[in-house]
Amino acid sequence: MAATAAGVGGVGVDRAAPINEFRGMRLSGLIQHRISSRMLRVATSSRSSSVVRAVSTSTKPESSKGKRSKVELFKEQSNFLRYPLNEEIMNDAPNINEAATQLIKFHGSYQQTNRDERGIKAYQFMLRTKNPCGKVPNQLYLAMDDLADDFGIGTLRLTTRQTFQLHGILKKNLKTVMSTIIRNMGSTLGACGDLNRNVLAPAAPYTRKDYLFAQETAENIAALLTPQSGAYYDLWVDGEKVMSAEPAEVVKARNDNSNGTNFPDSPEPIYGTQFLPRKFKVAVTVPTDNSVDILTNDIGIVVVSDDNGEPQGFNIYVGGGMGRTHRVETTFPCLGKPLGYVPKEDILYAVKAIVVTQRENGRRDDRRYSRMKYLINEWGIDKFRTVVEQYYGKKFEPFHELPEWEFKSYLGWHDQGDGALFCGLHIDNGRIRGAMKKALREIIEKYSLNMRITPNQNLILCDIHHSWKKDISATLAQAGFLQPSEVDLLNVTAMACPALPLCPLATTEAERGIPDILKRVRAVFDKVGLTPDESVVIRVTGCPNGCARPYMAELGLVGDGPNSYQIWLGGTPNQTSLAACFMDKVKVQNLEKVFEPLFYNWKTKRLQAESFGSFATRTGFDKLRELVENWEALPVGDNLTAHS
Repeated sequence: MAATAAGVGGVGVDRAAPINEFRGMRLSGLIQHRISSRMLRVATSSRSSSVVRAVSTSTKPESSKGKRSKVELFKEQSNFLRYPLNEEIMNDAPNINEAATQLIKFHGSYQQTNRDERGIKAYQFMLRTKNPCGKVPNQLYLAMDDLADDFGIGTLRLTTRQTFQLHGILKKNLKTVMSTIIRNMGSTLGACGDLNRNVLAPAAPYTRKDYLFAQETAENIAALLTPQSGAYYDLWVDGEKVMSAEPAEVVKARNDNSNGTNFPDSPEPIYGTQFLPRKFKVAVTVPTDNSVDILTNDIGIVVVSDDNGEPQGFNIYVGGGMGRTHRVETTFPCLGKPLGYVPKEDILYAVKAIVVTQRENGRRDDRRYSRMKYLINEWGIDKFRTVVEQYYGKKFEPFHELPEWEFKSYLGWHDQGDGALFCGLHIDNGRIRGAMKKALREIIEKYSLNMRITPNQNLILCDIHHSWKKDISATLAQAGFLQPSEVDLLNVTAMACPALPLCPLATTEAERGIPDILKRVRAVFDKVGLTPDESVVIRVTGCPNGCARPYMAELGLVGDGPNSYQIWLGGTPNQTSLAACFMDKVKVQNLEKVFEPLFYNWKTKRLQAESFGSFATRTGFDKLRELVENWEALPVGDNLTAHS
């Protein structure tokens, strides 16, 4: 293990100092401008000859001037994410300027206003942590619990990428909150912004070799792709050198430049001045366990083991992504595609090669098209693989066959495999508050428990002695936590983004609206005769960006106006099929007019064991729309509840 300094003391920025000129992805003062036919990528897009991409070196750096997005300029001029954020957080204004608003995302925060408060902009900040695999040390949880009460809105939000969100932080308290997180074994660095986000892995603390290896790999990838310049620590802990131990293989992979991946003299050897074109998401899992929505990530990695359970290597998917823009058909959600297989010792180099391919070729002129899925869609997977192999230095091996995927919730009590237990707790919409928040703190503090956040916004308490189970169960029940059998199956798989009132992109409710929507769906189930042990995967978002991954749901509701949703159908319970848009502009008060004919026909016309999403796809949307448009009421004699 190599000890590395995560912070660099005393590094500031002089506003009068000249900013190094942008030359593709390189700083002109640092790099010899030699053209390599392998490194230079020429845009051959059929869309337009003006498509702008970042290249490692360029013969005509001035040709891209004025064609990059504004955010690219902010990054270039920021001295590796410092300026002007370092000045903006120190002044007395309640908010920060446009450039700083973009840069603070890289530090793990979004500037927001409370949209419920009319007439005045009440500025506040959301902070998001970085927790690879969803791991949360005991010390960090207790600190987050305190910060929510002392500086936030009194709640903790668990996210769909296994992290915490703190809402309601005032600008004057940002540094206190950030430094407290850092000094309590946490970080927010890279939780937002144009770089690798939190790396997902199954949260279950099993001691099986493949689970442990998946989690170790996720942590190593997170370390590999963490920003290195020290700006984060300069701003939030005054340059204090926060020491962390990194595995030697991570340091070696980061520093390796044998295939031209790095900026040798840059404080950011992988990211350079410009970082990535947009957000970048990675997940690691084991065969069958799709608790991580593996196909929705830019890179999806699956452990491949031999017959004795020993991990041997990894299958890699690339190009998943959820975000899109309403009524812009050239934007779309996408599933990851098989790239190939790599032996286990090569995974960091393969991931780095994929990241660099996106860094060098992803679009930087129009952020709507900057995710890696659009690059792969334009090039095709074969060309993409060929380019990645140049940075990887090897050919990918053929993809290994995998068994069917399953969604795993991990709710309830389970054996870890080492004599201890873990307990999965259902948290409605990931929002920890009130009596539940108090009880969790009591348990976590009393027994010094660590925990993990799941990608379905739930919480796992780890390393529980058998003798503690009775007391913990009683405390949880008294606080209102439900046993797995008591949680409606609709709620087990449902997800929603925070949306209103704080998200500036939301056009309608999601988190605040989904409890009522789920009750209404269950009422329709009862009305058409579906039983309590039947369910569909429902996900709700307030805008089309897809943070709750609605395009993988059997029934996705995507905000497209005030109190209005697009309805998406066709996902599968194991999250392996993409939904499609079924109807636009359905008002929230009219949802039953759509739900009732859909669920009645699913009940009466489905094949044996056919899921709702599969039924919708097989039946076809034209036929389903006809059924909805002509629906008046349940046929006579069929208006029976599931309990009749």
